[in-house]
Amino acid sequence: VLSVKVSVYIGLGSNLDDPLAQIQTAVATLNQTEELKVLACSSLYGSKPQGPQDQPDFANAVCLVETTLSPLNLLACLQAIEQQQGRVKKRHWGERLIDLDILLYGAQVISTEVLTVPHAEIANRDFVLIPLVEIAPDLVIPNFGSIGSLISKLDVSYLKPLAESHAV
Repeated sequence: VLSVKVSVYIGLGSNLDDPLAQIQTAVATLNQTEELKVLACSSLYGSKPQGPQDQPDFANAVCLVETTLSPLNLLACLQAIEQQQGRVKKRHWGERLIDLDILLYGAQVISTEVLTVPHAEIANRDFVLIPLVEIAPDLVIPNFGSIGSLISKLDVSYLKPLAESHAV
């Protein structure tokens, strides 16, 4: 276990079985995990599915956490939380109870068979960038540039804030 604390951004998504509650449960679980501390969470946003359109809309949020876990240990931890919450992956880009993605791990660039950081699709996803800029307006994403410049390049955003709800 590293003694160094690293700032990590985690994307959360759900479109099954009360998505808002799923995200709130995941954030609570993150916060109860010994090696993690949730520092900030974005508002919750609704988004259209990226893949097959015959599924419910998603609820999305981004959290900033501080961790002493290595990137791969953090990935294992997030996958364990997904399993614990009952995630079943039915199809690629399909419905999911809960999805937890490491978006950024400090300023590191990681490219392995199991983990790519920054998240490979980070520059193309309004449901990641918009919640991210809410909690980190001056963020610079390694290999991609400033979050503001990425948002300005989005063709169009279909994101809608979900009431005045926060993930925490």
